[in-house]
Amino acid sequence: MVTAPPISPTLALGLTALVVLAYDSIWPDSTNRGVLAGITVAGALTSVGFAGWFLTAGTGLAEEGVSLFADAIVVDGMALFFTALFATVTTLVALASYDYFADHAHQGEFYALVLLAATGMSLMASANSLATVFVALELASLPSYALVAFLKKDKGSTEAGLKYFLVGALSSAVFIFGVSLIYAATGSLLLPDVAAAFADGLSGRVGVAGIGVLMVAGGFAFKTASVPFHFWAPEAYEGAPAPVSAFLSSASKAAGFAVAFRVFVVGFPLGASQGMGIDWVLLFQLLAVTTMTLGNFAAATQENVKRMLAYSSIGHAGYVLIGLAALSAGASTNGDVMGAAMAHLFVYGFMNTGAFLFVAMAEQWGVGRTFEDYAGLGTNKPFASVAMTVFVFSLAGLPPFGGFFSKYFLFAGAIDAGFWWLAAVGAINSALSLFYYSRVVKALWFEEGSHDLAGTPVGLYVAVATAMVGTVLLLPGFGPVIETAQQAAAALFA
Repeated sequence: MVTAPPISPTLALGLTALVVLAYDSIWPDSTNRGVLAGITVAGALTSVGFAGWFLTAGTGLAEEGVSLFADAIVVDGMALFFTALFATVTTLVALASYDYFADHAHQGEFYALVLLAATGMSLMASANSLATVFVALELASLPSYALVAFLKKDKGSTEAGLKYFLVGALSSAVFIFGVSLIYAATGSLLLPDVAAAFADGLSGRVGVAGIGVLMVAGGFAFKTASVPFHFWAPEAYEGAPAPVSAFLSSASKAAGFAVAFRVFVVGFPLGASQGMGIDWVLLFQLLAVTTMTLGNFAAATQENVKRMLAYSSIGHAGYVLIGLAALSAGASTNGDVMGAAMAHLFVYGFMNTGAFLFVAMAEQWGVGRTFEDYAGLGTNKPFASVAMTVFVFSLAGLPPFGGFFSKYFLFAGAIDAGFWWLAAVGAINSALSLFYYSRVVKALWFEEGSHDLAGTPVGLYVAVATAMVGTVLLLPGFGPVIETAQQAAAALFA
């Protein structure tokens, strides 16, 4: 019998942030950066352990989730699944930051900001009220703005942080106005109560609710870097420190999808919504196609590897949107396709974080950021180059890596749901992505370059190696991942 509080995974992240702040306040001049990184890693792994423990016990999978704080928060399988993902990415970023920020004067603040952002993301996945969604969204976003601009003496970092903040503030305003319209139409902010109001017909306030749903979707599209709210991502990811880019493109994107899955499935039931003319599935179909297509075509034109990965992350947002775009009222396949989207985000957390951390390693070596700068790295740094090769081939969806299986189940779920054309668009875009991903491999292994690279950043190597092992081990271990994700998703439709 599980006796720990159900919200323990989230508490572990939040309390660890407080411990880091306390340590840094008591010993502000401490140069023992290993302690700060160690506390962060220990707290994140504790969160992963709690989440895995509850999932193993079947919390929110074979039974209803645990509701807390007057039903404002619900801890179920989906919340635990995503919290494990956020905490895993936090662990990798903390390991990499041990070396990346070795000479930085404010390391305590950095680790605290990462943990606070992860706490907000975990709350986003657990939010059962639109008010809680907004508070959690801001808790995740405000530290993220500071993290992007963390290198205060770097013009690119501060500029990216300012742009991210301004666009983020606008998107938050759009989102909260949409929430106010939903409240005006339904009289409640709790998702089950909102769903009940939708089922009752909204008493002539369908137009208000429809505009509210559209604005709420816009807020989520910003958080997930979906077209047409994607334009901040390449600027922010390119200007931010590479570990922060890894954190935002993996954990933050997953958090946006976690809350979107819950809000639209639980709060705006598909049958009732479509019956009143609020067809949000059609909206997500359009977003999915445009996002994956624009992201991949834009990535194919880049010469900067970091910027290429930024546009690649936009393309992957389009793939995950299939989890909402391929839903049908009353269909038994809904849990399968949304679960496949969740599983793809889990795999993406390893391979995309690892790719950005390789970029961080290259920045540490002073190599440069273009494909041309990476020429010949395979000869000088074979292990790191092998890891990057695994990451980009997995991102492209090539077998036998984890990305192949996650895309396979995602596209298969769309076909089973009757949306074969979505799967076809996704497959074509995956084939296109192989072009620009292979450019990295070509530069690493088949082009000549002269590099005199000294030093071995231990933390970065450990983080990259862990991400590679995770990506490879998902080959034999993908069964439990997809089964857990689909069970968690199916519970939302019960």
